[in-house]
Amino acid sequence: MEYLKSKSAAAIDAAPETGTIQQLLMLCSIVFLGFLTLGISLGTLPAFVTNKLHYSSLMVGIVIGIQSAATLATRHFSGTICDTRGSKKSVSTGLILCALTGVFYLLSNAITSQPSFSILLLLAGRLVLGFGESLLITGALSWGIGLMGVKYSGKVMAWNGISMYGALAFGAPIGMWMENSLSLNGAFTAILILPVIALALAIGLSGVVPAGSARMPFYKVVKSIWRQGSGLALATMGFGVIASFITLYFAQQQWENASLSLTIFGIAYILARLFFSHLPDKHGGHIIAFYSLLVEVAGLTCIRMATSSEMAFVGVALTGFGFSLVFPSLGVEAVKQVTPQNRGVALGAYVAFFDLALGITGPLAGLIAGYCGYSFIYLTAAVAAATAILLNQAHRTKN
Repeated sequence: MEYLKSKSAAAIDAAPETGTIQQLLMLCSIVFLGFLTLGISLGTLPAFVTNKLHYSSLMVGIVIGIQSAATLATRHFSGTICDTRGSKKSVSTGLILCALTGVFYLLSNAITSQPSFSILLLLAGRLVLGFGESLLITGALSWGIGLMGVKYSGKVMAWNGISMYGALAFGAPIGMWMENSLSLNGAFTAILILPVIALALAIGLSGVVPAGSARMPFYKVVKSIWRQGSGLALATMGFGVIASFITLYFAQQQWENASLSLTIFGIAYILARLFFSHLPDKHGGHIIAFYSLLVEVAGLTCIRMATSSEMAFVGVALTGFGFSLVFPSLGVEAVKQVTPQNRGVALGAYVAFFDLALGITGPLAGLIAGYCGYSFIYLTAAVAAATAILLNQAHRTKN
């Protein structure tokens, strides 16, 4: 039984007060359960590939990376599903695919005596999970904004982000604990069951009827939101270089406790969203993005200039705090560029800029580090975030 009858997106935009915090929390719980499958995968698959299938670290990279490639490749399709068949359909289908991933993982683990077939099943599962993730988060963002109204789009994006990153942060250690305490099959079974639980919750949540059939071509949607997407991509470089190279930077500087960096980044990121997620909706995305990017630039510069691990930790915290609100702030402006019937595709395209930035940052930063050292990549990321400020201000002035 649904909590509320399905409503049109246009009607909800006109009366955002009908959306409730309870519904948003329910949707965020669905996202959290769905993204636990990604976190558990990150905690279990590297050892599975190297220790049981006896492949190299290169194959680990392929197994992990192919999911992101599938996610990026299907963002447009996911947005189209949201706009034509409804965001609830997108989320539900995404959860089914996430659950199906568990089946592929279990089958892969059952035939480890034939590594070539096992790895093919594992890669197939990763492709399915990438598609499922694309449908899940694009649908969740579109669904949340439909329920709450465009007025609260910043809060929807911020809270969904907490669910995503929280699931990734908790999922990896949970996966390792389950593998050690139960078995690898136990962890893979959890990947099968958790999305099913999320699907049961999704069935009871009110849907949003797609708002009409007048839809823009995809290239026009991208043209409408490219400034916000490019700003997000430039800001994402800061997150990418911390996630990928901070431990190597610490080792080069002979500093200890490098593993604390990601924890500090995550805490600062979540705190910013918990206490300040309302600001983009209240004051506008451009102004909050401006100050958030300034904080990120300061943090990355601090890492570059650090003379001790403590100073680097301060920089990491500032970067996490600043980057946290960039996504919802620029996202608020992105959804304003299109009509409700194109919102799903716009959100899919916007998030694709984040995916693309993460995919490019690793190789690019590695190349720069090879010639200039690890510290220089943080200066490069600071320059990228500063460029995002200029892009944001140019669009703000134009409007």
